[in-house]
Amino acid sequence: MRASLLSLALVGTALASPVDLLSRSLCLSYTLIDTRGTGEPQGPSAGFITMNRNILAAKPGGRVYSTVYPADFTQYSAAGTADILRELSAELAEDPARCFILEGYSQGAAATVNALEKLPVSDPRYAAIKGVFLIGNPVHKAGLECNVDTKGGDSTKNVNGISASYDGPIPAAYVGKSLDVCQFGDGVCDTTHGVGINPPHLVYPSDAGTQRQGTEFVLARLSI
Repeated sequence: MRASLLSLALVGTALASPVDLLSRSLCLSYTLIDTRGTGEPQGPSAGFITMNRNILAAKPGGRVYSTVYPADFTQYSAAGTADILRELSAELAEDPARCFILEGYSQGAAATVNALEKLPVSDPRYAAIKGVFLIGNPVHKAGLECNVDTKGGDSTKNVNGISASYDGPIPAAYVGKSLDVCQFGDGVCDTTHGVGINPPHLVYPSDAGTQRQGTEFVLARLSI
């Protein structure tokens, strides 16, 4: 525990360097932390392959990290949350100026939101997280400004996800740097118009609107 606290303190000290802060503002190095959905094999989520390829081609200095956790049908995503937090700390210890985008699909979105809850503004990792991009989010919370549908509209802005009554939502400090995409009728993020894991929940990997929004949102966030 003492070593972990020391590591975080050193990261916080490093982030205070003017040189590092300048590099951070340019996001010369960045990681897309990709947390897959239930049933997807370990590795990158199908939901982000196209957009991440576009992002890496458009902006040099990036890499993808695929969160390590079971992503099984127990829906117990705590291991994913822990791995996201661990990876943030490990990469910042090596490169204090690195920027991060957190991505989560379905159960992976819940794991990501749960990680955000453990990263308040006072945490040195908060400033390193430039953006959060979620799809099919079970803790999608009605009324948040970051809520959009796959066309960028508001048809799912005021609906709740299947787990929203007891988990989440995206913490207020992250709403302004998040985009929570929910397909109309997706029973995981839109329980008003759909039930459970249904066909609309599976559209994101091949949906042009989702992939376009993801690409544009992430590139814009990496430029802030």
